Amino acid sequence: MPVVPSNAESFVGVGFSFFSRHVQPKASRPCLYPWSCIKGPGRRLLPAPARACSGLEPGWWPVPGLLPGCGRRPQRVLVVWGIFSGVRYTLNIYDLAFKPDGTQLIIAAGNRLLVYDTSDGTLIQPLKGHKDTVYCVAYAKDGKRFASGSADKSVIIWTSKLEGILKYTHNDSIQCVSYNPLTHQLASCSSSDFGLWSPEQKSVSKHKTSSKITCCSWTNDGQYLALGMFNGIVSIRNKNGEEKVKIERTGGASSPIWSICWNPSRDERNDILAVADWGQKLSFYQLSGKQIGKDRMLNFDPCCVSYFTKGEYILLGGSDKQVSLFTKDGVRLGTIGEQSSWVWTCKVKPDSNYVAVGCQDGTISFYQLIFSTVHGLYKDRYAYRDSMTDVIVQHLITEQKVRIKGRELVKKIAIYKNRLAIQMPEKILIYELYSDDSSDMYYRVKEKIVKKFECNLLVVCSDHIILCQEKRLQCLSFSGTKEREWLMESLIRYIKVIGGPPGREGLLVGLKNGQILKIFVDNVFAIVLLKQSTAVRCLDMSASRNKLAVVDENDTCLVYDIHTKELLFQEPNANSVAWNTQCEDMLCFSGGGYLNIKASNFPVHQQKLQGFVVGYNGSKIFCLHVFSMSAVEVPQSAPMYQYLERKMFKEAYQIACLGVTDTDWRELAMEALEGLEFETAKKAFTRVRDLRYLELISSIEERKKHGENNNELFLADVYAYQGKFHEAAKLYKKSGHENLALDMYSDLRMFDYAKDFLGSGDPKDTKMLKKKQADWAKNINEPKAAVEMYLSAGEHMKAIEISGDHGWVDMLIEIARKLDKAEREPLSKCAFYFKKLDNPGYAAETYMKVGDLKALVHLHVDTHRWEEAFALSEKHPEFKDDVYVPYAQWLAENDRFEEAQKAFHKAGRQSEAVKVLEQLTHNAVVENRFNDAAYYYWMLSMQCLDIAQENEQQKTEMLQKFHHFQHLAEVYHVYHSIQRYTELVPLCYRCSTNNPLLNNLGNVCINCRQPFVFSASSYEVLHLVEFCLEDGITDEEAVALIDLEAPALNKGENKWQEMMTDHAQSLRLDDNTDITEDDDPFTAKLSFEQGGSEFVPVIVNRAVLQSMSRRDVLIKRWPKPLRWQYYRSLLPDASITMCPSCFQMFHTEDYELLILQHNCCPFCRRRVDESNQ
Repeated sequence: MPVVPSNAESFVGVGFSFFSRHVQPKASRPCLYPWSCIKGPGRRLLPAPARACSGLEPGWWPVPGLLPGCGRRPQRVLVVWGIFSGVRYTLNIYDLAFKPDGTQLIIAAGNRLLVYDTSDGTLIQPLKGHKDTVYCVAYAKDGKRFASGSADKSVIIWTSKLEGILKYTHNDSIQCVSYNPLTHQLASCSSSDFGLWSPEQKSVSKHKTSSKITCCSWTNDGQYLALGMFNGIVSIRNKNGEEKVKIERTGGASSPIWSICWNPSRDERNDILAVADWGQKLSFYQLSGKQIGKDRMLNFDPCCVSYFTKGEYILLGGSDKQVSLFTKDGVRLGTIGEQSSWVWTCKVKPDSNYVAVGCQDGTISFYQLIFSTVHGLYKDRYAYRDSMTDVIVQHLITEQKVRIKGRELVKKIAIYKNRLAIQMPEKILIYELYSDDSSDMYYRVKEKIVKKFECNLLVVCSDHIILCQEKRLQCLSFSGTKEREWLMESLIRYIKVIGGPPGREGLLVGLKNGQILKIFVDNVFAIVLLKQSTAVRCLDMSASRNKLAVVDENDTCLVYDIHTKELLFQEPNANSVAWNTQCEDMLCFSGGGYLNIKASNFPVHQQKLQGFVVGYNGSKIFCLHVFSMSAVEVPQSAPMYQYLERKMFKEAYQIACLGVTDTDWRELAMEALEGLEFETAKKAFTRVRDLRYLELISSIEERKKHGENNNELFLADVYAYQGKFHEAAKLYKKSGHENLALDMYSDLRMFDYAKDFLGSGDPKDTKMLKKKQADWAKNINEPKAAVEMYLSAGEHMKAIEISGDHGWVDMLIEIARKLDKAEREPLSKCAFYFKKLDNPGYAAETYMKVGDLKALVHLHVDTHRWEEAFALSEKHPEFKDDVYVPYAQWLAENDRFEEAQKAFHKAGRQSEAVKVLEQLTHNAVVENRFNDAAYYYWMLSMQCLDIAQENEQQKTEMLQKFHHFQHLAEVYHVYHSIQRYTELVPLCYRCSTNNPLLNNLGNVCINCRQPFVFSASSYEVLHLVEFCLEDGITDEEAVALIDLEAPALNKGENKWQEMMTDHAQSLRLDDNTDITEDDDPFTAKLSFEQGGSEFVPVIVNRAVLQSMSRRDVLIKRWPKPLRWQYYRSLLPDASITMCPSCFQMFHTEDYELLILQHNCCPFCRRRVDESNQ
């Protein structure tokens, strides 16, 4: 268990001890006069025999004149100054008040106010104003005003400059005054009423009470005023004086309320009122009037109660002639100062631990309270006292904390493993952890020893507690039974538990005479380890129990070998020492504001540190500074480097494991690697997660397994990884592996060094070096340099790829022209990039150089240079398909279908032409472009007709397709208009029969079965009747007969009669003349057998043909093998026009309008300016 050095005594103790500088008055005078403090010489007291306080080392106090807290008193108090106010028992000190900044103390003494300087007790000024005894005084929170109340029934308000500015009176003597903490509102209370006054009021607002008011106090927020009554009632009023809460206490008038005070802490959830009465009780209440806890019996009559500034402690004084310190919960902690008479008033200086006390005999005392720390430490668990009654156990590594609540003063604490001992005034509590888990922080009571013990030190073991009393050690069981006792030759200066089996632990004890002993709790005999000439201040034993470190009274750290008693070394300026629990050869000691770390027999490493070393675990040093314990992370870099300097890699690794930085780990790994200590290097690199070096070590280990043992080669690899390339190259060359050095330089792009290393070596190596250099230039985005290097190394393809990727046409031209035509691959690559970079001329030149005509043809085709492609195909017919097929596809893609068909014909790819048109037709139908669908079907039909002319085998099939496609073309052309809601009413011009719109027979007359001829624009039935030629009449003869155009007979010449007179000439219609029937031979042919189910075509002979007019006949001149079709117009005056390309018929007016709009046939889209083909 680590122990504190002797001059750290202020951190140990049971609370606060008493110190008094005796004060003698300069003279005895009956009047009031301040007596100054005579400052006596400081004296350094002898050290206490021992103080364990959980194993923390006792010693001298650093402040001269202070008695060490040996557990004899629960507090340490310094009397700063004292004053005797006059003749004893004649002038009482009834009240006092501090200025809020703490610089002045106002005292009510007799009929005057005395103003003192708190720093040294000097009287600043006595204030006269009252005519009778001053009972009370209070300062405003802002320090600008204070008020006093007297038996003369007056209240005087004074400024901070000690000037009286206002005075008002009550009907009775003033008992108490109090300022609102937020405003200048003043409450003044007399025996029969209380008043509320503020500067903005013209008069005092007074309120009658049923009993004498003895005390008053405002809440922190200034909203409520508590009044303590002589009849035992506490009345809580608002700022207007109205009563809000009335607290009636048991005891009534027999227990007068003599002092009350609100807790000033703002951390409390509720306002808490402390009430002290002459029923000798201390009680606590909430603002609502609800009591908190039970009454605390005092056994004296309290005259004053007041809180510390932060509300953590309470002062109480009264008939017991002393000032007592209580916790905020009312637990008595101890006595601050004993007086010769009743204590009427005691106050705490704001924001400090100074206390002023006024007594009945006129004595004024000013104390300083010093709260010592009671604590204990075991490894990484630190236990300390908090709020005087609680114990907090802190895990110094994880920062976890657990509080153990108590209701009594904690005097001493001891901790060891899973045990915790807490000494209180009348008992000792032993706690244990709930579990054996190292992270468990929950304790439970194991045993209670209900007995009062007086001791300097308290130590706890697994089954025992050890009490130290000067020269005596007592071992007690947890039941309180004394099992054994040891009596030493000298005062015990140090004691520590050094571990051992439960019930057999060992204690390390250092004495004032320099003797060091080891005691086992189950053995009555002490073992003397060694004896030195100087007194022991601190001790520690190494982890293996082989070495002992001692700090003596001369501040020297001495290290001994326990077995040989040999002094190994010594170091000056030490006040505490601790061995590292994880490393046998490391210790640290503190002194002179420095931390000293020593490893083995190396020089000491120093760094600044405030406090005392009490433990050393790995890289953490536990430091006690002032009143707090902290874990300081100290990198063990210095001792690690000391081991590295001597190539002690394994020892350095052990030090590093205690805690060093990543940089230190890397340095250790590098040093071990260079020293070929691969195991240590591997562990170190694992710590820093350097996979690259771990791979290197792994590869070296594999090579060693396969029998390779060339350390120079291993070291060369290490140097190469570390960046020491020249050293690596020398070792590679020395070990006969020049190629590895060359590869290293090449990989590192250190080509100049590689050339120097290579010298005039093998040309293959030179070429390989140039290639690698070019690769490097390419990777670092230096493409031009890379191209030049590749060309010099003969790597034409890579040079061409880089030039092409960067669009350097000039470079490609230069390379292509320098290459021999036999180098087809690089030349083809050049041509590829010329083509890609839109330079077909250079590509063609390159293909011509290589003689690759097929590639040249493809170049022309891909670039749509059709003229050159056609010229080349004329010279080389074998490329005809390679030219015309893509040409036809290009034409089709550009909607040049007629040219595409020609191209397909020339390429002999008629099926492709049909497929293209079929696909276009399908797309048009799917997209509801019915007009386009009609056009494409017409194109298909004409294509099928061409195939039928050229291919006799497919003639029948193609003719069927021709008629089918023609029909579909007409249907879709019609539907183009139908879908736009065009209404058609068919009329048969052969038999003059009106046909229904929906006809089950199709597009024929329901009467004569004559097929209708529709206009290709409006889809009205045209006044045309198709006729056929009589057998034996050819198409050429029929056309010739029609073209003869025989003159028509004058059928009406007998109907008109001419009459001549002398004066006039007139024509008269002879009604009597018989009108003969029209004898047109074609009209006669229109007759048919009524009701026949078979269609009877109109067949004409030569005479009928000769009688026809050329303008009345329309002829569809289909190419072979189709026959021509003949149509006769029955209304010659209604002109009809037929497209010479698709043979579709239109009303002439409609056709001409459509031609003007589209400049082409609306069906076949033949342009007007094109010749009929």
